[in-house]
Amino acid sequence: MTKAESPKMTGPEYQDARTRDIVRSGAPDQPYNILIINSDTYRYDNLFDRAAIPVATPSLDAFSNRAVSMSQFYTGSFPTIPERTDLISGRYAWPWYPWQQLAERNRMPQLLNKHGYITQLICDCPHLFNANFNQAFNASYVLRGQEGDMPFLRMNDPIEQVMPREKTRTGHHFQDRNLVDLHRWTNRYWRCEEDTFPPQTAAHAVRWLEENDDYRPFLLWVDFFDPHEPWDPPEYMVRKYDPTYTGTPMMHPNYGKASDYTSEELRNLRAHYCAEAELVDRWVGRILQKLDDLELWDRTVVIFTTDHGMSLGEHNRTGKSNINDADPRRWPLYPEVAHIPFLIAAPGLPKGTTVDVLAQPADILPTLIELNGLQVGPPDPFHGRSFAPALFGDEQAPIHDVAICGCFLRAPEGRVSGTAVTPVVYTERWAYAPIGPDSQPELFDLAADPYGETNVLADHADIAKDLHSRLVQWLTEIGAPEEAISVYR
Repeated sequence: MTKAESPKMTGPEYQDARTRDIVRSGAPDQPYNILIINSDTYRYDNLFDRAAIPVATPSLDAFSNRAVSMSQFYTGSFPTIPERTDLISGRYAWPWYPWQQLAERNRMPQLLNKHGYITQLICDCPHLFNANFNQAFNASYVLRGQEGDMPFLRMNDPIEQVMPREKTRTGHHFQDRNLVDLHRWTNRYWRCEEDTFPPQTAAHAVRWLEENDDYRPFLLWVDFFDPHEPWDPPEYMVRKYDPTYTGTPMMHPNYGKASDYTSEELRNLRAHYCAEAELVDRWVGRILQKLDDLELWDRTVVIFTTDHGMSLGEHNRTGKSNINDADPRRWPLYPEVAHIPFLIAAPGLPKGTTVDVLAQPADILPTLIELNGLQVGPPDPFHGRSFAPALFGDEQAPIHDVAICGCFLRAPEGRVSGTAVTPVVYTERWAYAPIGPDSQPELFDLAADPYGETNVLADHADIAKDLHSRLVQWLTEIGAPEEAISVYR
């Protein structure tokens, strides 16, 4: 379902201060179950702009018809582990620290344990275990072998070259190999769908639901690493998106300039991503079907979201950050990376609607707490705010006037790294990058330019100045360290 097809919630009954009491009259005597499905690197336009990304997503389309879709949801801390830190803690990570082991005292599973929840993590994202996220849950299960994770060596079999070095990410690992070569070797060069990760991860989630559906309440966090690269779905799925290509399969972006690929290679790279995203949709659908089988919808909050998107040619980039020796640019968090899907279904929520308020992952935990009527005193104050009233249609008092997406950034000796990931400030209309690819600020009018391709700062310098002030003000308000703020003074 596209945004244009989603009806808006209207009527005074959804604009009253007692929204939650009205909609949740007869609230249950126990909190709802919570199912969070996180799919890494899942672009917003996979679901909501098929002209840009022609991914087949029948399962999530069906889910959107029973859910509330948020059209202005943006990542917060970037990338994988910082974003999930925001989600699990209700606090922004990026102003304080880079990718690191989970150190926040606020931990969603443990806060919910105090209200009788059992908590389970099921994932094929190796980084969650490496960063100690598993220790926050009552039980955790990881499927090994994604990206550079090698659980079991098999040296009798040669490591084949899957992609030429110049076409993939800079950096070499075990046996001086690149990540895509090692990934394919570790996972035995699969060809069949059932051997790939999405069906395996979904199967464990389905079994968990079958073995725990009588217990209430539970938190089940299912974390698909796909469609994170390498993009290696069965090639017969890729051919649907690129039927005429005959060259080397483009399974992994170069995290650099899109112009390093031929037009045919770039199209094939995009086709691999689309096929991988379709594969995720299919197996997310299997989990959602199990909710039908077990009649869990009327007692479960169900979320589908991601950590960030991915550039597939936009801004002459393929990847999400600059990890390429041949690319000297800084990489602001442009819309194809920062704008992310967020869909939520829960008892009492309107179905098939769209909400346009700005929100971010740090807001999810406060929202879940409010939806379930829980009294929670977190060890540290939440940075995020509940958007529960907006889900019921009350958009009169938005929780944020800006959404700020960022990566840990410092300026030693007054200079930001030449290849840094730099923040972007988003409003409902504008996107402002204080440090663009060549150090100069940029401003984009998203109403006319949703991917932020045309810098209009020269015509709207006053807006850029205001958004720059709001960035500094926001960092100050959340108590960010001076080293994080001084970058923008």
